[in-house]
Amino acid sequence: MAGNRGVVYRGTGRVEVEDLNYPDFEIKDGPGVNPANVGRKVGHGVVLKVVATNICGSDQHMVRGRTTAPEGLVLGHEMTGEVVETGPDVEYIKVGDLVSVPFNISCGRCRNCKERRTEICLNVNPDRPGSAYGYVDMGGWVGGQAQYALVPYADWNLLKFEDRDKAMEKILDLAMLSDIFPTGYHGCVTAGVGTGSTVYIAGAGPVGLAAAVSAQLLGAAVVIVGDMKEERLAQARSFGCETINISEGEPAEQIDQLLGEPVVDCSVDAVGFEAHGTGEDAHKEAPASVLNTAMNVTRAGGSIGIPGLYVTGDPGAADEAAKEGSLSLRFGLGWSKSHAFFTGQCPVMKYHRQLMGAIMNDRVQIAKAVNAVTIPLEEAPEGYQAFDKGAASKYVLDPNGYLGTGG
Repeated sequence: MAGNRGVVYRGTGRVEVEDLNYPDFEIKDGPGVNPANVGRKVGHGVVLKVVATNICGSDQHMVRGRTTAPEGLVLGHEMTGEVVETGPDVEYIKVGDLVSVPFNISCGRCRNCKERRTEICLNVNPDRPGSAYGYVDMGGWVGGQAQYALVPYADWNLLKFEDRDKAMEKILDLAMLSDIFPTGYHGCVTAGVGTGSTVYIAGAGPVGLAAAVSAQLLGAAVVIVGDMKEERLAQARSFGCETINISEGEPAEQIDQLLGEPVVDCSVDAVGFEAHGTGEDAHKEAPASVLNTAMNVTRAGGSIGIPGLYVTGDPGAADEAAKEGSLSLRFGLGWSKSHAFFTGQCPVMKYHRQLMGAIMNDRVQIAKAVNAVTIPLEEAPEGYQAFDKGAASKYVLDPNGYLGTGG
């Protein structure tokens, strides 16, 4: 039987690449695994030989010690792979298929899945609705930053690339379909971005950049990206965005300089709970800052998409309330302006087929926009460190050498 190696969380600021068990069609006990899931049969699953698996900002939250993630958790929820083994209940997916894996794990059977709300599937996580690979409180499904990974409900979950050769030519773009491209797109769709819109996107990390590309794809007239890291802002400008540095003043004032008015039609929060303040307070954590800014700069009647991650438990928070996910929101401002807010994980399956079509037909170059950089699996710790320092890159791990790094 083949061996397996993967990226393991070993405490605050530490990840290591370690030997792992080869996937089995049964959930085993381990770090983060809900006891109710132990022994669960996964005959409906497949084993993937991972082609590409990405480091995500959500992984960084755990590695920074900003969640209750247990040591020993195998990380990774953004996967693209080749099917090498199928369970006895799989009908349509075949060995050799090249596929994208939505980071949401969903059953396809429950009420929410049937309503296309796959981000809050009711059957895959005994703790709460919704599940994901390699993530805290998400049921304990083993992460995919590894050579091999198990994907349940394969016929339902997997997006097959029909033209394998053409897909491999665009594999870095297609690798973004598992999370950040649909997530950025979802943020824009829920914010109401459309033809001629003016849009403010908070955060120039990979999700923010993916949201900016998505806003352009949806027909926005002006896309303004805010961040405090000049390297990331330069990346946003490289494909036609306007930018503001939030450390240099209030976003509303800078937006006014760009548009002639201090408001936009809609906003997207691509930062989440580790947000910082603006202007002189940009060096301080202020978890409600982005949401409050979004309400301030979004016109009356506008919408705010919130794909940025917020948590119910943040042991590293600056105040006691934030440790439980309670934030000092100016909700009265949003109420008075009749804002609509849309929160939660992106239901990847709602968008990934259409976005695959945009990639395969040369409508978008998402890997270039987020500056995708491939590295071998064994260099994952270095990738995490560089990403944590604010590198303007999306790190893509190459566990098996498909991407030319040697694996």
